[in-house]
Formats: sequence, C-alpha cells, structure tokens
Amino acid sequence: MLTDWTASEIIIRQSAFVGVLALMLLWEGLAPKRGRALPQLGHGAGNLAISIINSVALRLLLPLLAVDVALIAAERGWGLFNQPAVKELLPAPLVFLATLLLLDLAIYAQHVAFHYIRPLWRLHAMHHVDRDVDATTGIRFHPAEILLSMIYKIALVLILGAGAWAVILFEVVLNGTAMFNHANVRMPAPLDRILRLFIVTPDMHRVHHSVKKHETNSNFGFNLSLWDRLFATYRPEPEDGHKNMVTGLPGHETAPSANVLWSLTLPFRAQYWTKK
Repeated sequence: MLTDWTASEIIIRQSAFVGVLALMLLWEGLAPKRGRALPQLGHGAGNLAISIINSVALRLLLPLLAVDVALIAAERGWGLFNQPAVKELLPAPLVFLATLLLLDLAIYAQHVAFHYIRPLWRLHAMHHVDRDVDATTGIRFHPAEILLSMIYKIALVLILGAGAWAVILFEVVLNGTAMFNHANVRMPAPLDRILRLFIVTPDMHRVHHSVKKHETNSNFGFNLSLWDRLFATYRPEPEDGHKNMVTGLPGHETAPSANVLWSLTLPFRAQYWTKK
C-alpha cells in the first residue's frame, strides 16, 4: 500500500514540478521583470542540480516521507483529525481545507524561524545568496534545510492526522507556488494587486530577497498572502523599486552562487555567516 501511494505521489509531484517549471521558464523568457547578473543556463543548471541532490538525499536518509506517515497515521488513528469524535463533528471537506490551511501556516512559521534562529539561518542563507531570483531559486535550498523541513512536516502530519491526499496536494501546491513566486516575470499591476490579496505573487516575494535586512525579514509566505498580513510581516514594495533593488545577501554581490559546491559548503564557512 505504501509503495503504491509513494509511487503515485512521485508521479504526481514530478509531473507538476516539470509542468510548472517549464511554464515559468517560458514566461520568464517572454516577459522578464529584471535583467540578469549571471548567465541563465549556468544559473538554472546549478539550482536544478541542487534540487536533484535534495530529492536523492531525502529518499536515502528518510525511510518514510510525509505522505507515507499520513497513511500510517490514518491506519492507526493518530493525530487530531483521525480521532472518531473529530471525524463525527467535522465534515471531510472541512477537514481537508483545515489541513491545507494549517500546513500553510506552519510553513510560514518555519520560514520565519529559519530567518531568526542563527543555525537555521546559516542553512537558509544558501537560498538567499542567489543573485538572480527566478523560478529556479524556488527549488534552491540546502539539503540540510530540506531534511529538517521534511522532518518538521512529518511531525505536523502526525499531530494533525493529515490525510494523504491533503498532504500530496499541499506538497504539489507548495512546490509550484515556490517556483511561481520566485519567477522573474512581468505581470500587469492590476492583476498583481488582485492576486496578492489571496496568494504570494512574484513582485510580493521578490521584496523578501532584497539585500536590505528589513525587507528580507518580510513577506515570508510561500502560498497564501494571509499570514504576512495577519502577523504584520507584509511589505508591499521594495524601497528602491523592483528594477533597481539589489537581491542576494549583503557583501555577497560577486559570490559564485551558481557554483553547486560553493553553495553547498556555504553554511560551513565562517566568513560567510552573515549576521541576522
């Protein structure tokens, strides 16, 4: 049973990943928002290589991923939403929606933690040191961060008793929106204003990648824009405008961020431990 579900999840996730990434790359080619600091091919290939390393590392280091744990929790009655009293009280569609909302809130909280807890920031800095923020930046995370994030999600699934289909949908949406809101794309301003009432748009999230600390520590959401508004971390625009703002990490404007080995070893080199 777990094998069938795991195989299905891989097919669903990878199909969605390839489709969204291809669409974002096409959009970036047709309507880029900003100029580039690095050659696009080398930059994208480096970030894709890091993503592949992360996927392999997860499969090798964790015997069970979030969807596997969701199936076990459902079978054994673990977690809030698997309790008989809760099942009787709440209709399944409401549980499904509540699961998605709570998981999204939890990822917002995780993102904030990775900025303010120093050892976690050293891992997350590899994401922020990318000098060209585009769709592939959305898949550029340190393997240790990805591992910790999956363990965190597994714990959430156990506590909530999240359903397997809700977990799969959440993972697909999280991955897709990460590529979307990092994309270097031009969008009509009226459309952006409407969309960001509900979801995180590229212009909204780009502020988060500013070299200015007060801008970096804003707009933490990956999917819903609700949480940044609710917890007062929302910043509508960069001070210098999207065309003139500098993205990356302060003091790392010439860093070889497209180099995979340099990026993976960044958290372990003291001279690059940017203070938060």
